[in-house]
Amino acid sequence: MDQIEVLSTNADALVTWLSETGVEYGLKLLGAIVVLIIGFWIIKIITKRTFVLMDKTDITPALKSFLKSMFSIVLKIILIISVLGMVGIQMTTFIAMLTAASLAIAMAFNGTLSNFAGGVMILFFKPFKIGDFISAQGEMGTVKEIQIFVTILTTPDNKTILIPNGPLSNGNLTNFSTQEFRRVDWTFGIGYGDNYDVAREMIMGFIKEDKRILNEPAEPFIVLGALADSSVNLTVRVWVKPGDYWGVFFEMNEKFYKNADKNNINIPFPQMDVHLNKVN
Repeated sequence: MDQIEVLSTNADALVTWLSETGVEYGLKLLGAIVVLIIGFWIIKIITKRTFVLMDKTDITPALKSFLKSMFSIVLKIILIISVLGMVGIQMTTFIAMLTAASLAIAMAFNGTLSNFAGGVMILFFKPFKIGDFISAQGEMGTVKEIQIFVTILTTPDNKTILIPNGPLSNGNLTNFSTQEFRRVDWTFGIGYGDNYDVAREMIMGFIKEDKRILNEPAEPFIVLGALADSSVNLTVRVWVKPGDYWGVFFEMNEKFYKNADKNNINIPFPQMDVHLNKVN
């Protein structure tokens, strides 16, 4: 009988403790949920206001998007840690677990983190921007999008190329769009015995009639570049706007080929003399 009374007393105490603890933690959990909901709402407003302020600056669209995402993530992490503290979770243990998990993830995604760091460097140092024509990592094309991990190029023949930002930020890169002018170079070969002055005047006539060719930063340049094995080579250099480069380059080649014969100019090609010796 005494044992039954003891068990009954312990059961009542347990129920009382569970009730009190349940109410206490229930209120804490409810308060944490409320704080979490309000916190996410406030973060959304702050992030939106920050993005509006960024629109008034000269920050590039790609960098604005990146900063907005990072700012939102950092605020949410701070909010979640605060809410966990409200419900009684020890922050020391949580931070230790988070650190261990971060280290494991960093080791598993070493290449991804390198690309992330490369993306940050590209966004801040701006070696190129959206719309620039670049050559890097053996590829060439127009920058379509700068993402956190990769940069997307569109080639002249309309192929899409994704280049990881890690190698892109650390390797050699040529940007054809940063300068106001771009030089076009040709080497036109004429035959030995052809009239050099006629060839030069013909090319200069093509240059003068093309309004895309500029007289700055230097005037058109035509000289006898080399006396090669089978041709006399004229070196031609002109300056154009970057967007006119390929049009001028290809059209000049076509004009030279179509008009060379009309001006008694031969376009030489490598030749080989073969001598046959009769053996008795």
